[in-house]
Amino acid sequence: TLANGIRLLVAPMPRLPIVTALALVDAGATGDPAGREGLAALTARALAEGCGALDGAAIADRFEGLGTSFDASADWDSTVARITVTPARLEAAFALFAELLQAPSFPELDVERKREERLDDLTQLLAEPRGLADTRFAGTLFAGTRYGRPAGGSAGSVAALDANALRQWHRAHYGPATTTLLLVGDITADAAQVLAERHFGGWRSQAAAAARPMTPVSQPRRTRIVTKADAPQSELRVGHVGVPRSHPDYLAIVVMNAILGGLFSSRINLNLREKHAFTYGASSGFDFRRGAGPFVVSTAVKSEVTARAVEEILREIAAMRAAPPSADELTLATDYLAGVFPIRFETTAAVAGALAGAAVHGLGAEWFRTYRAAVQAVRTEDVHRVAREQLDPDRLLVLAVGDPTAIETPLAALGHGDLRVMAAATDPAEES
Repeated sequence: TLANGIRLLVAPMPRLPIVTALALVDAGATGDPAGREGLAALTARALAEGCGALDGAAIADRFEGLGTSFDASADWDSTVARITVTPARLEAAFALFAELLQAPSFPELDVERKREERLDDLTQLLAEPRGLADTRFAGTLFAGTRYGRPAGGSAGSVAALDANALRQWHRAHYGPATTTLLLVGDITADAAQVLAERHFGGWRSQAAAAARPMTPVSQPRRTRIVTKADAPQSELRVGHVGVPRSHPDYLAIVVMNAILGGLFSSRINLNLREKHAFTYGASSGFDFRRGAGPFVVSTAVKSEVTARAVEEILREIAAMRAAPPSADELTLATDYLAGVFPIRFETTAAVAGALAGAAVHGLGAEWFRTYRAAVQAVRTEDVHRVAREQLDPDRLLVLAVGDPTAIETPLAALGHGDLRVMAAATDPAEES
């Protein structure tokens, strides 16, 4: 930890002649003020648009001349900025990297351009059934909380943002107390500390961490149809509020989900794709965040089999809760998860990203050393227990983006709670 409070993590990887520098800032989208959702994301995207006498084009040219590029983005829990560069050019690139994080100017015209780009992205997202399904599922499941709107904001909230709002957010949440620096690659711990002290040691700020998310209220099972007139297919989402990343049963839940819908050979995919030929692919997953993110099954099927596909998904969830998995299913899942683990850390950027995730969730280095053994230690009874505890048929939201004239009557016949048909243009945070 530097004298001003910045935390420094160093992972020497001398076999690779490059260095990734990553800054992790506790300024995630969960802290966005009401009505200004998307502020954290837009601030991150605009960091490299101006600094001192340099405009965005000059900054990009300078990084390009050093053989690298600057990338920054915000997710629910943090903002991450990164560069990857050769050791010979690290000093110059890191100096500019530090300037952008500490003193971006957020030129008004460039912020407006970035805002319009985000609005265009939203228009395209909601015009496409998959994006519309994801957005409306989250908006319905998390209605009344920050998770009910996209991390990057909705059209109304993004339109309200300007350069002054970005400057205020930066002053409030970017500073030594909220920043962790990671240097990974061909660098020693001593050299990394000298570099960090030189370029970040003088940073002074009263910035504090962004707010944490509120807990959503659990709701009973229900069915929603988002109108996509004349659509030949239905985009399906089936799920409920999950658990935070800090949950003590995290690994058992990961293994359970791998068996249910997390692998190509999972129950849901084999059922919907191989047995019934309803789809090219179906999957399930828990989105692990600091707060309780969603558990969701996702697929796309022809309109005429929409209700049958939902019925099979519900059947597989019920079966997962009813009995332990077979020994072969467990071994397939744990061997896969343990086997792919080392492949995720072959580059300096991948290692830096993994360490950043560990820092966000308060995991120590032991997590990486013990992961494979811990996964292999998960038993069938562990999987069965977490399936009963974390899969709740009585809370499942079924959401279909499709043609109501083709799918409403069959879905109503399933009797899965209250059924409503919603317009595609409705704000996703206003419907429940």
